[in-house]
Amino acid sequence: MEQGDTVAPSLYGEFTVAGSRKLLCAVCLTDRDLIVQRLNSAPVARHRVVFSLEDCVGCRAFRPGTGADPAAYLAAYFYPLRRRWMCSRVSRQRVEQCFRLCSLQDPDANLEEAKKWARAIRERSGCQPCVRDGVLMSQLPRPCRMMLLVNPQSGKGQALTLYNNHIQRMLNEAGVSHTLVITERQNHARELVREADLSQWDALVIMSGDGLLYEVINGLLERSDWEEAIGTPLGILPGGSGNALAASLHHYSGASPVFSKELLVSCGFLLCRGLVSRMDLVSVQLGSGARLFSFLSLAWGIVADVDIESERYRHVGSARFTVGMLVRLASLRVYRGKLAYLPAERTRSGRACRERCAPPAQYSLHNSCQSNNSLRARRLEERPPSHHPTAGHADLPQLSEPLTPDWVVVPEKDFVLVLAMCHSHLAEDLLAAPSAAMDDGLIHLSYIRAGISRSALLKLFLAMEKGAYPDPSCPHLVHATVRAVRLEPLSPKGIITVDGEVVEYGPVQAQVHQGMARLLTGGGAR
Repeated sequence: MEQGDTVAPSLYGEFTVAGSRKLLCAVCLTDRDLIVQRLNSAPVARHRVVFSLEDCVGCRAFRPGTGADPAAYLAAYFYPLRRRWMCSRVSRQRVEQCFRLCSLQDPDANLEEAKKWARAIRERSGCQPCVRDGVLMSQLPRPCRMMLLVNPQSGKGQALTLYNNHIQRMLNEAGVSHTLVITERQNHARELVREADLSQWDALVIMSGDGLLYEVINGLLERSDWEEAIGTPLGILPGGSGNALAASLHHYSGASPVFSKELLVSCGFLLCRGLVSRMDLVSVQLGSGARLFSFLSLAWGIVADVDIESERYRHVGSARFTVGMLVRLASLRVYRGKLAYLPAERTRSGRACRERCAPPAQYSLHNSCQSNNSLRARRLEERPPSHHPTAGHADLPQLSEPLTPDWVVVPEKDFVLVLAMCHSHLAEDLLAAPSAAMDDGLIHLSYIRAGISRSALLKLFLAMEKGAYPDPSCPHLVHATVRAVRLEPLSPKGIITVDGEVVEYGPVQAQVHQGMARLLTGGGAR
């Protein structure tokens, strides 16, 4: 609730538990909690359970049939953080609280009472404030309509099964209307969103690895109405091998690391909460003059090689990257090229930093906290010279032009790795940039100079897998926060990837645009 709003009065009722009519509970709904107290059990304190409304995704009232039973039922769905049995890791676990209301003889009256409770629980759970960087976050309209794109071939080929077993139920519990679209080929999603009538949808959700979101973002930015299209809230559910953005969102929420199905449930919960944050995008200019957009990473060297070469191990899921890394370490390569970057300001907090790190004026999208519908309706005050975001970089030299004095040119020309990232994770089990945030207006650049030993390189990657920041004292490893990067490979052959996708090999330049897209995050601590 916003300051100045009146606090809604608590609701109190005594209901039996569905499936056990002898078990009577006192149920109290406050501003922030649903409190359930068993009345016919002792000792009393042991049978009192408090459910935070921040963990609630939905609630419904219903009657099971048309029989003689006049009772109505109230079901609330929570996903609190809990430890599993014999496990130290904390993860979100589904808890359903279902009560039987039968205090009145009139079935319709019982149903109306159940509906009153369900409506109050939904409203209060939806009003739980979430402030990020001092700003109250925007939220999807309720009810909302989502297009859910699933790549059935991603990861181990289980994305559709994971949807059927977990996500479909969660969205139904949250009352989220969605249309399932199963992609059939590469760039299917890109073509679909490029032509879709986006006014039908409040959000576009991707259930796959990171590659499908890359298609969707670039498809949106290829539209003639790209300024409005890129304001459509996006959601990500991990269904692939890498799942870097999904792991980053979970990391930003402040929760302990989780993997596999536990990560899926966490991201599903964040999606159902419907809170929207801004997300940086990076425009990437290739030597041919082509322009594309990245939300995750630009890689050259061992990471790019492992990402592509490990495709043959896709059947083992996320472990493919570990296998690929061990294979590449056995025949470690050196990559020759030129690297330069445009440093970011040292001050990274407050409004001043946001203004310094902001994208050029022609890319301003006015995507502050507001609903998707109002975003579409709002007329942009400034438009770029071209109606397409590839119109150029007013503040950067072109790839064919020399760099200005404010760029830093790395003196070394032999590298093992060059990696520019927007988010904290490179894969769901690889924490590569712990200080990253979704809309900090920064590219987190890491590069490893040639000369590092295989054992030191292996130790570095194992540390990231454990969620530990690599030792900054390593003489071969360099970190920098930058606004732009230029890379010119000198080796005749090699691989450059953008968000895990191979792009043309040659000179490349990347620049960050702060808060250009909108992402469903469920809030988060950062």
